[in-house]
This record gives sequence, C-alpha cells and structure tokens, in this order.
Amino acid sequence: LDTQELRQLAEKLRIVNGDDLLLSSRTFLLELLVYRHASRPSEAQVLTSLPIYPNEIMLWDENLVPPGKVTPNSNSTVLALPKLNLQFLSFHDYLLRSFQLVRLESAYEIRGDLVDSIRRLSPVCIHANDRDDGVGGGKAGTTFKGWSRMALPIGEVVISQVLPPKLGENVPAMVCAEITIDLSNLGHSVKDEWDSLREFDNLFMVAIDASIMTGEPAPLITRKHGSDIVERRMPDEEDTNFPQRFGVTKVRGCMVLEMRDEEGSLLNDPALMHQGAKQVVPKGTKRFLKVVLDSAQFATDSNMAAELYQSLNILIRRKAKENNFKAVLETIRDLMKNPSGTSVVERSIPTWLHDVLLGYDDPSLASYTSLRMKDFASKTVGVTHPNAMLDYGDTFVDQKHLTQAFPGCQIQVRKDNEKLLISEKSNKEANDKIITIDESDKSKPEEEKKQQRCNYRIKVTNTNQIPDRKQINPITTVVAETYPFPPIDKCGNRVRYTSVQVEAIRSGLSPGLTLIVGPPGTGKTDVAVQIIANLYHSFPTQRTILVTHSNAALNDLFEKVMARGDIDERYLLRLGAGERDLQTDSQYDFTKGGRVSHTLAKRGELLEKVQLLSESLGVSSVNERGVNGSPSYTCETASYFNLHHVQKNIQIFEKRAAAALNDKPATPPDSEAAASSIISQYFPFKAHFSINNCALLTLSQARDYFKTLNAIFAELAEYRPLELLRSQKQRANYLLIKQARIVAMTCTHAAIARQQLIDLNFRYDNVLMEEAGQMLEIETFIPFVLQKGVADLRAESCRLKRVCLIGDHNQLSPVVQNIAFQKYSHLDQSMFARLIRLGVPSIQLNRQGRARPEIAQLYSWRYKDLGNLKHVATSPAYKQANSGFLHTFQFVDVGDFEGRGESTPSAYYFQNIGEAEYVVALFQFMVLIGYPPHKISMLTTYNGQKDLLLDILAQRCGPGSPLAGIRPGAVSTVDHYQGQQNDFILLSLVRTSSVGHLRDIRRLVVAVSRARFGLYVFGRKELFGKCHELQESMDIFDTKPSKLKLVKGEQYSSSRGVDGVVENDSIYDIDDVVHIGDIVYALQNSISGDSATMETS
Repeated sequence: LDTQELRQLAEKLRIVNGDDLLLSSRTFLLELLVYRHASRPSEAQVLTSLPIYPNEIMLWDENLVPPGKVTPNSNSTVLALPKLNLQFLSFHDYLLRSFQLVRLESAYEIRGDLVDSIRRLSPVCIHANDRDDGVGGGKAGTTFKGWSRMALPIGEVVISQVLPPKLGENVPAMVCAEITIDLSNLGHSVKDEWDSLREFDNLFMVAIDASIMTGEPAPLITRKHGSDIVERRMPDEEDTNFPQRFGVTKVRGCMVLEMRDEEGSLLNDPALMHQGAKQVVPKGTKRFLKVVLDSAQFATDSNMAAELYQSLNILIRRKAKENNFKAVLETIRDLMKNPSGTSVVERSIPTWLHDVLLGYDDPSLASYTSLRMKDFASKTVGVTHPNAMLDYGDTFVDQKHLTQAFPGCQIQVRKDNEKLLISEKSNKEANDKIITIDESDKSKPEEEKKQQRCNYRIKVTNTNQIPDRKQINPITTVVAETYPFPPIDKCGNRVRYTSVQVEAIRSGLSPGLTLIVGPPGTGKTDVAVQIIANLYHSFPTQRTILVTHSNAALNDLFEKVMARGDIDERYLLRLGAGERDLQTDSQYDFTKGGRVSHTLAKRGELLEKVQLLSESLGVSSVNERGVNGSPSYTCETASYFNLHHVQKNIQIFEKRAAAALNDKPATPPDSEAAASSIISQYFPFKAHFSINNCALLTLSQARDYFKTLNAIFAELAEYRPLELLRSQKQRANYLLIKQARIVAMTCTHAAIARQQLIDLNFRYDNVLMEEAGQMLEIETFIPFVLQKGVADLRAESCRLKRVCLIGDHNQLSPVVQNIAFQKYSHLDQSMFARLIRLGVPSIQLNRQGRARPEIAQLYSWRYKDLGNLKHVATSPAYKQANSGFLHTFQFVDVGDFEGRGESTPSAYYFQNIGEAEYVVALFQFMVLIGYPPHKISMLTTYNGQKDLLLDILAQRCGPGSPLAGIRPGAVSTVDHYQGQQNDFILLSLVRTSSVGHLRDIRRLVVAVSRARFGLYVFGRKELFGKCHELQESMDIFDTKPSKLKLVKGEQYSSSRGVDGVVENDSIYDIDDVVHIGDIVYALQNSISGDSATMETS
C-alpha cells in the first residue's frame, strides 16, 4: 500500500483524523498501525515480570517513591499514586491498588533501613597498592571504616540453581544462591542476632563502589521553625542523590531458606525454634546462607548476572516485624495473575460478603438480622436456623446474669420440663429472689456452685402488639432452655458479660459479618474468647481461624482460650514464630511439630490404658508388652479390641442388668440396694477401675465408666492416621487440615502460609480477627482467601459462614511511614474503619473495666455512651489512693531544662532531656517508696525520647546505684504500646515548639487509656492546651494543678482512700526536675544509711 492508501486505511479504522503533517509520513503511519494492532503482554505477564524486591532504581526515584516527610496538600497537589477509597470497581481493582501502594510503601521503608546501615558503615576507597588481598592491576577497592549491627561484608555470592520457567511464564521458576559471611568480628549479642535468622527472612545485598562516590554532604533545605526560617541538611533517607554520595551501584533482595555453619549443621531448622528444643551450637565463625533470589529481577539481570552478583559486597538485614512485605506482595500477585482472573477470589468469598467488601449494596445485608442472612441460615448446614435456639453455652454465670443481659424483656426459662415466666413487671421480684439465693450460696463450696450452674440455649423474638402503629415498641421475648454445665474440672467462663457484650456474642455466633468496636478496657478479648468457645462446643465439625496483627495480641488471645479449660488442647494450633513467647501449662508447644509430639505422647498414654484394660480382662498378659514395657497395642489393634471385647462386655452387661432389674423387688429402699448389688455383680471392669467387690454401683455410675472407656477409644481413632504417616511433615499437615479446630496466626503469617494452605486443601468455616483496626486493608483481606473457592457461584456452598472483626477505629490506624501514602493514598485506612464509614452495622462495647473513672474521662468523650463497670468504683484496689501522690492523674508542666526544650540530634529524632530526667526521677521515687517496678510503664510519643529514657535509666539505675538493675515494666512509644496496659503510666510528650503527631486524636486516646490506677503526663502545658483537637482532654487535665504534688511519708499500698484528706504540711509541691531529683537523692541516702546501720549491727 502506498502512503495515501495507508492513510485511508487508518482513517477507516478511526486511528487518525485530521490533516496533521505527520500523516503524510509512511513510516509514522506504519508504526501507528503496528502499535494499534500489536499483541501486548497480558496483565498476568506484566505482574510476573515485575520484581517483588525494590532495586536501586526504584528506591531512589522520587517519581515512584515520593518524599516521605512532606505532607501533600490535597487541594493543590496531584500525585501519580492510586488511592484506597470507600468503594472499588471489582476485586481486581482492589488488589491492584493495594499491590501498588504496599510495594511503594515497603520500598520507602527499605530505603530508610538501607541508608541507615550504609551511612554507619562509612565506605572508603582503597587503592590497589594498599589492598591486602593481593589484587593489583591498578584497580581500586572498597573497605568500611564504620560498623553496623544490621550489616555485614559479603564473602562470596554464588548462583547455585536456576529452574526453568513455568508454562506460560518467561522468568525462572526459582533462582537460588549461596552467600558466605564471616561473624568473627562481631560481639556475642550481635552474633546471636545473625545466627537467629529464620526461614523466610528477607535480606538485601548491596554493591558499593567507593571509587565513584562523591562524598558530598546532603543538600540544604529550609524549614520554618516557629517564626524563624532555619536551614538544615536534608535527611539522607530523603536524598535522591544518596547513591552517588555513597557509591551505591546495585541493590538486590533475597529470602533465606537455610543457614549452616562451617560443619554444615542447619541453624534455622523450624523444628528447633520453639521453647525447650535442643538448640544447635554453631561451629566456627563462617555462615553459609542458602537464599532465593527475585526471579523477575534475575531475568532482567541475566545478561550481566555473573558480574553483577559478584559485585555485591554488603548484606543487610532488617527487623523481623518490619520485614513482612514480600509475603503480602506475592499473595496479591498470585491472586491477580491467576488465569481465571479474580474469579478465584470471588469463589473463595461467600456471595453475601462480596458487595459489602467492595462498598456497594445495602451495608446491612451481611448482618445476621438482615433477611438475606436469615434466608442463608435457613438453607445452610452448620449454622443455627433463624427459628431455632442459639447455643450461648456458659456465657451466663447464673440466672440473675441472664435477666440482666436482656433488660426490659420477657424471659422464659425452661428447665426440667417446667416453664418459668419472668415478665418485665416481675423482673425486680425475680432478681431479688435470685440475689437471696446467691447470698445463701456464699458458704457453699465452689464445686457445689458449679454443679448448680447450667448452660443456656436462647431464642430472642420480637412481637408487635399493634403492627399498624410503628411508634409502639415491640415486645422482646427471650426463651431460654437450660442444659447441664460441663464437669467440675472444666473451668469455663467466669466473666459477667454486659448486655451489649452478650449482643456482640450473639452476633458472632450467627452467620454473617460482625463488627465489634471495643474502646479501651471494654473486654474485646473476653468477648472474642467466648465466641470462640461457643463455636467450638456448638459446631464440633467446624474450624475457626484466629487472626491478629501482632504476636503479643495473638498469644494473649490464645492463652485466654487455653485458660478456660474446656477446650481440648489437641484441637488447638498456633502457626508462626511468635509461639515461642506463648505462656501455657502444656508440656508441648502449640506449633505443628509440638502438636505432633503432644499427639504421639497422648497416644502412648491412651494405649497404656488400653493395655491395662486388656490385662484386667485377661485378653493379654504382661509378657506380651514390647521393649521397655511399652504397650503391645496400636491404634488399629485397639479398635479391634474395643469392638470384640469392650463393647461386647458392655452389651452383655446391659442385657443382664435389664433382665435382672425387671425381676427386682419394687419396694424401696430394698429395691435400690438390690439394683446396686445386681449392677455391681455384672459390672465387667471392676478390676480395671479398682472397684472393690463389696462396693455398690448404680446404673448411672456404671454408664459413666463406659463413657470414659468409649472416650479413650474415640480419641485413639483420631490418632490412627498418624501410624500410617511416617514423616514429621506429613503428620503435621494432617493435624492442620484434619484435626485442628482452632488455628491461630498473625495476618503476616497468613500471607506467608497461604499457598501452602491452598495446596493442602485447608478449609475453615469462621474467621475471627482482633486488632482489625490496626491492619492494612490487604492484611485483613488475605485471611478470607486461605481456602479454595467452590466452582459454582449459583450455590451458596462457600464454606465461610461467619466473619467477626474486632477493633477500634478511634485508636491508632495501621502504621504507614510515608506521609504521601498515608494522607494522599489513604493506605493507612483499615478495612474495619472503611466498613464502619460505609455504615455496616457495628456493636460498640459500652462499659470499660480497666481505668479509674476519673482517668477514663480523659478518653470516654470520644465514644458514645462509654460508661464504667461497677468494680472500677467499688473494688478495694480502685478505691485506694496512689501512695505518695495527691492525685490519681496530672498533666505536669515541664519548662526548659538548662535552657533547652525539645532537641533533634538528627532529623525527626526528637528528644527532651528535661522531661526524660523528670520521668526517670519519678520512677525512682515510686520504686523507693515500695512500688513494684513491673507495674510502672514509661511511654513517649517519639523513638528518640524512648532511647533517651533508656540511656538515663542505665545511668540512674546502673551498677553501683541503690536501684541497680531495676527497670520499669516497659519503656515504649505510644504507637507500639497499643493493646497493652499497666497500673501506672508515666507519659512524656517531648515537643515544645509544635504539637507534632499527637495532634492525631487517635494517638491521644491510646496514650491516656493505658493506665489502670495512675497517669502522670509530662509536657509543655501551654502548647498542648492551645491545640483544638486535644481540648476535651486538656480541659479535664486543667482540673488538676500543673505542678506535681506528692505526699510525704507514705509507702506503697497505704490505707488512704482516693477521697481521703491530706494535711497541707504533708504535701510536696514539686517545682521542677531538680526538686524531684533532690527528693530522690535524699530517699536513696536514707535507704543506704539504714542498710549500713543494719550491716553494722
């Protein structure tokens, strides 16, 4: 075709239109046609070829990763970044936005860690003549005159394995390498940190060429500091010229698979990571790391791979808590690059949850009260029918608790075929009667009270007497049916839940989506534990997964589940490395390996019982036992023994007892004695249970013994597959997918383990997440897709039935360091907060039981109708004053110390020496008058101040001081202390020139809600008092004096009440930090003098 024909073709295809001069160019027209009709790579191919680890180009390209400390103005700034909104077009749109933002945010965080380590290493250039490795030829080298605990020189990098690409992909399936490092120059503590590298930890290899580094300082920037304009150096983390200044040429990431010592011993075996395991003692100082490289990046580097990887000379590690990005990104990519698109996601999530997660449809349709969910419950196996009774289990500790949990309702309690109606008018009379019974029961033993306790199944119905008049409130009827409480040795629930907590439990047990908003101290974890326990008992075939953001919260939840005592530990499993910090009474840990060991040990115990039973019946003898007296039975042979001997004897007993009892005398008491005599005569297992021949047994007692035997053989039947599975891995996977009914993991581990769980065909019915308000959107989403979806969307056959999210959107949101991603892209938006904003029905717990009522006022104004439980006003511990303090809380105004307020030794590293000295001095004072140190926590709003507090503590409570070795329960930042609490909190606000990030009211809520008995805040009162966002709390602080007031002569646990009167001459008015320091000095001298006197005498 000539040029004119090409142009006519392009016009007919509607590619061009007009008289542009370029249209007369044949070359341009051909390129245009080719571009329009060329086959482009699919999105799956693009994602596959995209490196997960950031390289040096991505890290320092400000067009990709914007400056992190510059807050974008939404009215004038436009950034080329995706946003997380309230609604999404599809799951594909949702995943793509999350992938891009998480990838960029992780790159920003990684850049900060790499810059810190490289800067500390201080690379310098050495000429060929100065090198000690014998390499000449005029080539310069690089050495390091500094030191970093997070970085080490690389000895050698060798590519050991490159697997061919998978079908349809163009990058290698896997690339493995071996890295050699030397730990000989490290101290013991740092060496142990490197030796504790685990499987799946991410490392970064950096190539630094000191011969090309410019060595220039960071550029100057101007900042407004109050009314002054201040020039200072740009932080290295924000300087895009950092690679040129320090000679950084390449950055490559890798993931650890194995680490071995010089003798080849594996140091990071997952089976040895739990408590009590015999740890391998490393041999030598060299370590050999087997790592997996980024396949997509390796494909890009393939032309120069040998030279590039030999140039890498620094290995950098990161803190484990901040190093979880790869698992999240790979999970998102795997979900998106599936050939069927996001249909896998859609099939994994039940249809009733689809539109709610995307932000469309009626937000209440996923609630258990909606017609959709009632219809779902009526057609689905494994959930309670809407017209049936819901099993609350041991939620209610007594009948009085039941009536209090449903205020203003008509309550019908059915027991022993009798019906008791307690109407709204008769509630008071019934409660009085129950109170009388409770008071009379105080003298009874605990076991007798447990025997009187019962569990409840409840149905709540609403009926309107006048349907045409909507203003008439419906009458709520609560029909309760009792059934026996578990045996005495089972602890069960001891918490007297409020009516709102009971409603939250009801919603969590029902099918659908449950959102529980838990303000500080309102018992979120207790509610979660009760939901878990009730699901465990009510639905024995279902599996529940527990997910939290942090290992500490997961361990706390897991420990409370264990403490109930009514959940068999063989059905509990804890995934992830955080299990090592779990505190339980179990002999074995709760990892997969630990559960296998526990199962095998339990199997041996049960087989021993079977052996003894067999010997008591004369079926086998002692001589038939195995080596070392081990039982001769297996699970398989035990089942045959049960069928042919145990069950046969039980059937014979039942026939004989029934025939004999039909012929017994009908006149009591002779009839009862005769019946017991007959039962004792025919009972076949008297020898096994050590029952005297003269002892009398009732039929119910005999059947209880039969239940004990049946339970033994039923449990052995569950262990039988472990005899067929020989490897530890096979047994562990079997317990995971077949036996475990409560599986706990962090959201990070959910991303790491997702593909393995999918491959194992892992299934679950319920998801319960705590700390949902602290998880990123995608971190909350991933636990929903840990199982394969059904193929037919027309059927409501997705196994997931209940989703319960527990959190608090009024406390701190997910941590996002880059301000642009936080403010502009809304990456710090949690799914929990988004669903609340969309109007999804939620239940807010409304009674706190942590803090004194006067301390709770500091944050209760942020919540609707947040009140206090009775015990915070009536318990002796809360009625007692804080010894040595006039007030239970104060905002202590701290002025400049030695002419200084806040300081910044480095960029964004804020410290305040005056506040730090004040806090440490007050801690010393408290310990000297008897306060237990572990009941005191020091909090601050900045990492720099935390480090300063630790330094001053090391000096004031160091060797040679009267308080040597004494440390508080915690020294932490407010952000990291969320979810934790202590009796007494000392809080330093640091800033004196501006409010800083405490302006975020969510951070203030966390800061002032950590204390139970005493809260003492140190800061510049004039500054924070003018902050509009903090005004409500500052007004409450203004009711107390701004100078710290102490009480003379009191020791810890004094008898003075909160409202007790203190004489004026017994009150210290602390003027400043020097004053409190003098008091501490005097107390220390008096203690030292007393000790010297005692030693002399």
